[in-house]
Amino acid sequence: MSRLLTTLLLYRCGFYVGKYISLEAKIAKDKDLYYKALNQSQHGWHEGTEDAVPFIKYILSIDRFLIVEEKLPAIDMVRKATQNKIGRFTKQDIRELCPSLSISSIEGALRKMVNAGELKHEGVGKSTCYIRLR
Repeated sequence: MSRLLTTLLLYRCGFYVGKYISLEAKIAKDKDLYYKALNQSQHGWHEGTEDAVPFIKYILSIDRFLIVEEKLPAIDMVRKATQNKIGRFTKQDIRELCPSLSISSIEGALRKMVNAGELKHEGVGKSTCYIRLR
């Protein structure tokens, strides 16, 4: 139940985790870390002195968020995000994967990648999408 609630809370905060990864599968890979973080976070719960930071750090360590934590140039962050995409994707899809980047940084990186032949650009305006070529 806690995993479902975690996914729900992430969705409500704008992190569309289930769209990109299976949170359940990531937790199942290393249950010990999950339970350790959960245990650390609940100490002092009855007294109102619990610390959610260990659990938050655990959630942020899941693959989708590794793009955010790495200190990479914008184009490298966008390139890494596009490598996780299959088929067509939009600028908004990349924005969700790279929330620390401004929309203009994302647009600039996508433009450079199209010019370099890494991506194909289709459509105009709001119907614009991209396809990874390599």
